[in-house]
Amino acid sequence: MEILKDLQARGLIQQTTDEEGLVKHLREQTVTVYAGFDPTADSLHIGHLVPALMLKRFQQSGHRPIGLIGGGTGMIGDPSGRSDERQLNDEQTVQYFSDRIKQQLARILDFDQGENAAIAKNNADWLGNLTLIEFLRDTGKHFGINYMLAKDSVQTRLENGISFTEFTYMILQSYDFLNLYEKENCTLQIGGSDQWGNITAGLELIRRTRQNGEEANVFGLTVPLITKADGTKFGKTAGGAVWLDPEKTSPYEFYQFWINTDDRDVIKFLKYFTFLTMEEIAELEQALETAPEKRVPHKRLAEEMTVLVHDEAALAQAKKITEALFSGDIKALNGKEIEQGFKDVPTTELVKEEKALIDLLVEAKISSSKRQAREDIQNGAIYINGDRQQALDYQLSEMDRIDDAFTIIRRGKKKYFLIKFL
Repeated sequence: MEILKDLQARGLIQQTTDEEGLVKHLREQTVTVYAGFDPTADSLHIGHLVPALMLKRFQQSGHRPIGLIGGGTGMIGDPSGRSDERQLNDEQTVQYFSDRIKQQLARILDFDQGENAAIAKNNADWLGNLTLIEFLRDTGKHFGINYMLAKDSVQTRLENGISFTEFTYMILQSYDFLNLYEKENCTLQIGGSDQWGNITAGLELIRRTRQNGEEANVFGLTVPLITKADGTKFGKTAGGAVWLDPEKTSPYEFYQFWINTDDRDVIKFLKYFTFLTMEEIAELEQALETAPEKRVPHKRLAEEMTVLVHDEAALAQAKKITEALFSGDIKALNGKEIEQGFKDVPTTELVKEEKALIDLLVEAKISSSKRQAREDIQNGAIYINGDRQQALDYQLSEMDRIDDAFTIIRRGKKKYFLIKFL
């Protein structure tokens, strides 16, 4: 299936500047396509996955992707999709963030695939060398104030105010497209629908700077901003953003995010994020309709995404933790898996020594008092590493420590507590 037809079938095209021309362009040659990623944190989050995976889809179709890291524009701040100005980071921080993002893009794109191997660029390499006078004379003169004010990214900020710094962001992103067009023969920019104004501004700059009436065969394409059926923001959980960095969002948490997808969203997300064929997705949609309780498409989505962003070993670990928590077999987990699976439960740190269970329950605020602790034990409400414990005189020892570091106490059916031994 041609790349644009596949993207349309998946609902991944919001806007194109010239759909008919782009179809012809993609059929006739290997096209260089880019998407930008500003380094506003030390990790990408799942909101960045759609443009990153769009690059991967184009690469799999024989085209050449560029992952553009905004080491320069990241010093300015993109006003698109925001109601207030970003907090600016210093140059050293932005460079560190840029290096981390480059590493993450290398997990998604193939940088060693012959003629259409992906490349990573950092716009600090050219924006950082521009002088103010050069920028204003050669680039700024092509942008009318009325033209810029009409763009949605600026319009939505006028009421709350926009600084001149952020106002120039559109010009800087346009300069990126011009630079990549001239140096890398890049003729297609993709981004979220909130980037439409910046993308079309780049096309206009390229056309305006052509010499002797030369035509510029360049295009823009946007993907829809992702929304969830329940109205909440995609990619956010009670604990914050879902990051691609396993140190910020563990593979288990990542897997759980996807497996808990709303039934109303799961098929859409399979189309957006996975590389399953439309026929495979149709079968999963049928499984959802005939046996929703089995959550077959949810499991497949979680598996595909965990392997894509992490690897098979991370998926196996995430599934192991999930099964252990479901079955109550906590002792099947090792220390690292305990840390992942119980990252967000109430945690108490203790020294390594024997301690009466009753005293521990009170100290860790699992039971409100010694009297309540005795009742909880006698009523069979207390579990140590998955095993019920009803002995009032029970002493916790090193035998109860997983990897000599952790003990999991459960009170009732679902209330977990982590004891971490120092």
